[in-house]
Amino acid sequence: MGHAYTTTLADIIARYHRLRDVETYLLVGADENTEKVVRAAEAAGKGTQEYLDGIVRGFQDLFSKLEIDYDQFIRTSDNGVHWPGAMEIWRRMVRSGDIEKRTYSGLYCVGHESFITEKDLVDGKCPEHNEEPQKVSEENYFFKLSKYSKRIEEKIKSDELAIIPHARKNEILALIARGLEDISFSRPAEKMSVGIPVPDDPTQKIYVWGDALANYASALGFGRENDELFKKFWPADLHVIGKDILRFHAAIWPGMLMSAGLPLPKSILVHGFITSGGKKMSKSLGNVIDPNALIAEYGAEAVRYYLARHISPFEDGDMTQESFKGAYNADLANGLGNLVSRVLKMAVTNGVSIEEEKLNQNISSAPELAHMESYEVNKAGSAIWGRIQKMDQYIQVEQPFKKIKADLEGAKKDIRYLLAELYAVVALLRPIMPETSKTILDLVRKNKMPESPLFPRK
Repeated sequence: MGHAYTTTLADIIARYHRLRDVETYLLVGADENTEKVVRAAEAAGKGTQEYLDGIVRGFQDLFSKLEIDYDQFIRTSDNGVHWPGAMEIWRRMVRSGDIEKRTYSGLYCVGHESFITEKDLVDGKCPEHNEEPQKVSEENYFFKLSKYSKRIEEKIKSDELAIIPHARKNEILALIARGLEDISFSRPAEKMSVGIPVPDDPTQKIYVWGDALANYASALGFGRENDELFKKFWPADLHVIGKDILRFHAAIWPGMLMSAGLPLPKSILVHGFITSGGKKMSKSLGNVIDPNALIAEYGAEAVRYYLARHISPFEDGDMTQESFKGAYNADLANGLGNLVSRVLKMAVTNGVSIEEEKLNQNISSAPELAHMESYEVNKAGSAIWGRIQKMDQYIQVEQPFKKIKADLEGAKKDIRYLLAELYAVVALLRPIMPETSKTILDLVRKNKMPESPLFPRK
């Protein structure tokens, strides 16, 4: 569900900007250089690549069901697309004097895919993964991240690299203020069955974050002969990430780019976790919600709606089977779906229509757009449903379906107003519920009743 949320949020933002005629490139993908995957493949009795292929197909299937309109799905195991850019960033960091070989002893958390310290542990275990870290002593290449600590801090403080929301900005600034340490940037090749060989040293492979973070540049052609996309779309306007990987994106990634002489992304949107019943989703607690199961029962549009409106991009959000079903029935079946049927029935029955040019005037300055500009997708959703509620209230007060007999022209004026408002609602919904919006807009244009309920009650 976390992956579903991150990618749906990014897709909504991308679709919004496309509607505003902003040329947009949406990159999604899979980071495949992880020791966790190697372990899981062994446990499943499969080869690592075979296991990875299955995981990636699962993501691609889910994204397809969720109607994610991405421009590229990158795999970090792709040695033709990803590896050249990641290796070029490494070479540039070497040329900057920021990569050096050292012997290191420490605690390695497989769940984090990073070294951690004793002070991070609770009862000798990583508190997030409830697992004892490995005691590791290795000769690895290190990245001199500490060299860039002050510059990274200045970029974030000035919002040249904007961290959204402000609470996450404060969080990363507090971490940087304690001093960024140099980090291990490779692992011995014999300990890693996946990953990119370190340029000029096949005994080592690039550490997971040195590999994974480079995908944002490599996907656009950096390091390859055809780098037109990189020239066009870098620096990225926005990274969309979960709060658990803030340090990697707001400290390590900017340091890598500075070392490689490349521009920093403009902003990072950091969302919270999705809990269930106020607790982290866990198989042992039995509160895991599978997005595939929700899509099968309610449809992708309903899942996109719930994630957009009922989960804040800036804080943790909660989701249960009960809350989802309640929102579906109240907001979609009895809300939007019922409104569409009532308005179109009145319009079709009384032969009322409206020119689309006039309809478009209704959304050009809609206040809901301001929420989308600030990535407050949930507030945009609530504002749209506020319009729906006002339309329901208008119908109850004016009762055009009764006014027809006594005041035909007055009733038709009411229906034209409702058609214009309905058009505005579904036009504004396009980034959130693209297929539903398309269906309703088609009905409005053709002045036609829906043949069946848009959202059958569950």
